[in-house]
Amino acid sequence: MSEQVAPPPAPQAAQPEQLAQPEAAEPAAPAAPPVEPAAKGSGGRKALGIIAAVGVFLVVAGLKFGLGTAIGKFLNSDETAEARAGDCIAELPEVTGTEERSVSSAEVVKCTSTEAVYTVVGRVEDQTEAQAKTGQGCEQYIKPGEDGYVFYNIAPGGKGYLLCLTKKA
Repeated sequence: MSEQVAPPPAPQAAQPEQLAQPEAAEPAAPAAPPVEPAAKGSGGRKALGIIAAVGVFLVVAGLKFGLGTAIGKFLNSDETAEARAGDCIAELPEVTGTEERSVSSAEVVKCTSTEAVYTVVGRVEDQTEAQAKTGQGCEQYIKPGEDGYVFYNIAPGGKGYLLCLTKKA
């Protein structure tokens, strides 16, 4: 009889091993791969959504607070395009009589600056290059006996503006 009691514990020992193997194999293979791609995809979409929202905010804020003007000034190197009467211009090449010189850069500066050499006394819009060369558009702004200068930026065949300048006192 003692021989018959020994075999039943051996099949019970084999059963827990068989139960442990399927449990270990099932959770590792199918559960891990689907969870990782879903987490990466949703995190990437979330980050992209945040970046897009920040981008839209910056564009709206830029348009509202003048970023468009700043970009326009960067792309358009004509710093005198917005100059008005009362503004001051930094040093320009010296001209005499009816002499004309090309200027690669002109700069509007604060009139209290030591760089300020000319004062804008008038501005004339919609002038052709031929009209600008005569200087007649600035005659009304320059006092008799005063040295006046005409600064213009006009594309050939187009229209532009004149700045009527006098030496800063």
